[in-house]
Amino acid sequence: MNVAIVGATGYGGLQLVSLLRRSKKHKITFLGGERSAGLKWNNLYPFLTIDNNPLIESLSIDAISQSSNVAILSLPNGISSTITPSLIKKGLKVIDLSADYRYKSLELWKEVYSQEASIYERNDHELCQEAVYGLTEIYKKEISKARLIASPGCYPTSSLLPLIPFLSQGIIENDGIIIDSKSGTSGGGRNPKENLLFAESGEGISAYSILNHRHVSEIEQILSQVSDNKITLQFTPHLVPMVRGMFSTIYGRLKDPGLTSEDCKILLENYYRNFSNVVVLPIGTYPSTKWVRNSNNIYLSLKVDSRNGRIIILSVIDNLLKGQAGQAYQSLNLISGLPINNELDLKNFYP
Repeated sequence: MNVAIVGATGYGGLQLVSLLRRSKKHKITFLGGERSAGLKWNNLYPFLTIDNNPLIESLSIDAISQSSNVAILSLPNGISSTITPSLIKKGLKVIDLSADYRYKSLELWKEVYSQEASIYERNDHELCQEAVYGLTEIYKKEISKARLIASPGCYPTSSLLPLIPFLSQGIIENDGIIIDSKSGTSGGGRNPKENLLFAESGEGISAYSILNHRHVSEIEQILSQVSDNKITLQFTPHLVPMVRGMFSTIYGRLKDPGLTSEDCKILLENYYRNFSNVVVLPIGTYPSTKWVRNSNNIYLSLKVDSRNGRIIILSVIDNLLKGQAGQAYQSLNLISGLPINNELDLKNFYP
């Protein structure tokens, strides 16, 4: 596969270049950037060199379609939808890292992303319906046949993978689910933002977007689909003073309060037994974000509180890999007919 990376100079794009530049199965054939267009890649990123030192180019549908089979779009919300229909018509497959195609309903997207909807006019209802949600361990078969894949955000990934096995099999109640997530600052992107300045985020932890975070509706949509029930939940994100990593603590009520921690662990292990990047920890072992830094793994741990019939599930991911570029790479592998974790045996540099 010849691969175009559009938005190559953001954190997600840089991570994709890092993954793809030495690939034996994929070749980077287009690098798109806005402010960096016209510059040579190796001159700008000497720590992340590419053999032929390609030119970073302005966005061009023709240039992308003439050079590439697949376009991975690492662009702000709203912009992907301005070029995806044209890329699809040119015969390319598209993996979109933004939220533009994560909703089956375009109207729901316009409601959740109202600011972007006021800037970018959209009427691509059919593509919204067609797009496959890129949670690779859950929709592996659908992704392998798709021409448009909507990669999940990091918060949904860290929340959905722990919850889906229990909700899809009716193990926990549909209501009363609480998700408490903590993210490194790279999750906010590379463009300057006041709350991400070191003086603002360093040496402290803070909550934000309480009750109105955009990813809540994304998480609820998928959980409602897999459970065949209307799911509403409580989600609170926090910003912590580290560059990369995400830690989610999830609370739910068991339908059968007699289930033990070991019972639930076995269920989780069986559900993900074919996915080596999903690591279910022994009872009493709790993960750290250090364990997944620079890897595409997700570590899961759980404990059942027999006093009140609640289950507590812990998950950690690297938000730039499993939560973004690594998951897109898994989708790329699947549409290329390759094993899901091909060339993703990344080494952690703990500590």
